[in-house]
Amino acid sequence: MTRRNRASGQERIASDKERAFLVGLEYRTRRLQQAARTSSSAVSDADGGGTRLGFVPPSARAARDAAESRVHADGVESVPFTSEESMAELNELATSAGAEVVGEFLQHRDRPDPATLIGRGKLEELSGAVKGGSADLVIFDHELSPSQQRNLEREIDCRVIDRTQLILDIFARHARTREGQLQVELAQLEYLLPRLAGRGVEMSQLGGGIGTRGPGETQLETDRRKIYRRIRHVKEQLEDVRRIRHQQRQRRESAPVETVALVGYTNAGKSTLFNALTRAGVHSSPKMFATLDPTLRSLKLPSKREVVVSDTVGFIRNLPHTLVTAFRATLEEVQQASLLLHVSDATSPTADEQRAQVEAVLRELESEGKPRLHVMNKIDLLELRQREALLDDPHTVHVSAVKGIGLDALRDAIDHALVGDPISRVKLSVPQADGKTLAMIDAKARVHSRKYRDGIAEIEADLPESLLRKLVRFVSGPKH
Repeated sequence: MTRRNRASGQERIASDKERAFLVGLEYRTRRLQQAARTSSSAVSDADGGGTRLGFVPPSARAARDAAESRVHADGVESVPFTSEESMAELNELATSAGAEVVGEFLQHRDRPDPATLIGRGKLEELSGAVKGGSADLVIFDHELSPSQQRNLEREIDCRVIDRTQLILDIFARHARTREGQLQVELAQLEYLLPRLAGRGVEMSQLGGGIGTRGPGETQLETDRRKIYRRIRHVKEQLEDVRRIRHQQRQRRESAPVETVALVGYTNAGKSTLFNALTRAGVHSSPKMFATLDPTLRSLKLPSKREVVVSDTVGFIRNLPHTLVTAFRATLEEVQQASLLLHVSDATSPTADEQRAQVEAVLRELESEGKPRLHVMNKIDLLELRQREALLDDPHTVHVSAVKGIGLDALRDAIDHALVGDPISRVKLSVPQADGKTLAMIDAKARVHSRKYRDGIAEIEADLPESLLRKLVRFVSGPKH
């Protein structure tokens, strides 16, 4: 086990922040995944950085196969984050929740201890470190069973939460609208239900006292009944939200306006990019999950078409299923979008893993087949030689939302990626006296050239299909 304790026995400084101690575990499967990443890199380097067909050393092949199995340390399918990357992300989550991290533990084990996850000897060591660091709570980078959580709290004599509970807390902090608050509450209640046993004293505040209990009913049964009733009530309210969203979406769909949804890993810069494109002024923050409530704004593209852009909640590895379920009303904006902008942090060392995690959530939302553009954001933080080596293609655009770099190229890429009302370049011959048609072309088409000859305006322009149908009698050249 490796340990890092930042408190070092010093006097605790008065602060409003809770002091958190982080605990991570690395199992044998994760070590295989890390070895696979190293071996794959070595094979790529030996090939001169490219991909080759042919012989792969047996050790590298075995390691790569282990990585491709994508078995997470706790048995959940996932992409292979290293233990260090996982702990760094947990640290960032804790900081976003308002905690001050005073120490970290990382233990290597072959398998989890069914009672306490980390084993008796290491539990005693953790207890001493937590007391030495004056920690208020311990955060595990793994989901804990209700019994494991109770056992750990009893042994450590300190509040213990897991990664899922931490994410739920961050969501609760950032929920600003009534809809967002309802969605977070539903997720918290569904997470709490199986963890009621043994928490009668804590949950007694939910009991109403005289007149609320049935004959012979225990406090636990009362609490469970109240939570079930609250869950039903919250679901009914969210169903109303879903119905209203569906009506709003139907009104939007009645007009020929396509929608573009921003998706991506949390803290990839989606809200900053959303503001840069639409000048919406929505809240953006370097903290994780700063955006929970979807925002819709219109965007005029170079072709003069208008689209609706939607900013959505960020994804994260092993996103709690209760959150995906609770936020389904919000995430329907992703399901109904014509185009997805998958925003990634170009500076992140785990960009590939994060991209795979987003794809996994899109599969759960049954949106993996939607057209998409991959937007690599934050390129202003790269070195100059790295930025100069970046090349856009029809599926990938490199931008800096903060500096405004690459936004014109992104707008062009969005224009070409939308297939609902495709763009064609045509030549038009319009009488100069037909001012109404010329005004329509100027307002709704992207004009590249215009010449006047014998009372005729000869125009070359990019027209959406819906406009081209209205102007077909003026077409004087083939479509491109």
